[in-house]
Amino acid sequence: MTPTIATPSAEGVRALFVHAHPDDEAITTGGTIAALVAAGADVRVITCTLGEEGEVLGEELAGLAAGRADQLGGYRIGELSAALRALGVNYTRFLGGAGRWRDSGMAGTPSADHPRAFVRSGTEAVDELVSVLDDFRPHLVVTYDPRGGYGHPDHIRAHEVVHAAIEKSTHRPDRVAWTVTARSDIGRIHPAPPEHLRHPKDDELPSIPDSRLTHRVPLDDANYAAKLEALTGHATQLELVPGPEGEPWFLALTNGVLQCVPQVEWYIAHDRAADDGPYVKCPPGSAHLFDGVGGERM
Repeated sequence: MTPTIATPSAEGVRALFVHAHPDDEAITTGGTIAALVAAGADVRVITCTLGEEGEVLGEELAGLAAGRADQLGGYRIGELSAALRALGVNYTRFLGGAGRWRDSGMAGTPSADHPRAFVRSGTEAVDELVSVLDDFRPHLVVTYDPRGGYGHPDHIRAHEVVHAAIEKSTHRPDRVAWTVTARSDIGRIHPAPPEHLRHPKDDELPSIPDSRLTHRVPLDDANYAAKLEALTGHATQLELVPGPEGEPWFLALTNGVLQCVPQVEWYIAHDRAADDGPYVKCPPGSAHLFDGVGGERM
């Protein structure tokens, strides 16, 4: 069990998370979403695709995959809804509406040529997010870094859409944060991995050197438990494995590679300049992501 950690109040804070596929919200930012909700924030999560091109764990639902019945996207709406409820978010939102843009698949795959592929979303996706920004007026916006965390084209596109929309919107958030994986967390390995899973090979899991990180959200027991419950909701996509007593859990996606579910979520953040000029990258450190965010600017 992790010690109780004081979380700054987020009463009145509006936070917007923009993710590419169902499960991304839980894997990379689940604890932060739960912590924000618990601290009094109004949190919205926008998912850009249904994750139609995902692989499927096990044989029971394997027929849903894109190459077979192509029903996985609809099924994952239910998984996403369950995961968000576990995090305290009771409404499932998709950019442009459910199914407007399709999972583009990994780089170099034919799925990127689909007419609804998210990588082909152009200015329409930007305009959809501008409408969200103008309406919701978030203090905090969270998405991926320019390389999309691990290079998925839809993650990279989400980053592009978020930043283009902020430039086009009448509203400027206080802080824009990129969810990243700390290099130190990649080094954690399970002491007794299940036989069907494996440890990552060198440099197989992308990460950011700890010296470049700017903000963090430490997860108390309640928020960590909420994150684990949310991850459990994405059963077609990942498997959870408990670590030793008192230590973090691990997860494995359909590639069978174990990775730590860290008890701290890390970010690289950029703050709005006082003169509303370009956003300024925050200095490296370990400030809490909620500090310095909030206050009414309607």
